Amino acid sequence: MSERNPNARAAPSDVAALEEVTAATKQTLIEIRDDIRSLRGEVREGIYDLRRELRGEIRDSRVEMDRRFDRLDSEIGRHSRRLLGVMFGGFAAMLTVMAHGFHWL
Repeated sequence: MSERNPNARAAPSDVAALEEVTAATKQTLIEIRDDIRSLRGEVREGIYDLRRELRGEIRDSRVEMDRRFDRLDSEIGRHSRRLLGVMFGGFAAMLTVMAHGFHWL
């Protein structure tokens, strides 16, 4: 079509060129769509791999935390028994000192 005459028909060479561009564009769009589909698959696989890896690391962290909490619990128990023994020993020593001071012994 010409700019001077909007009603003019396109030349056969122009139509052929447009059909060629249309075919090339259609093929390019098909290739882009296929590329996007393959990328989606790769991204999904990557996400699944990351999930599996993170689940394993979280499981390992939980196991390690359980071990540390068990160790901490046993240390707290040991220290609290030691502290209780010191408190009873101090209480007995204080009673002994008081009994001696009041001449009960």
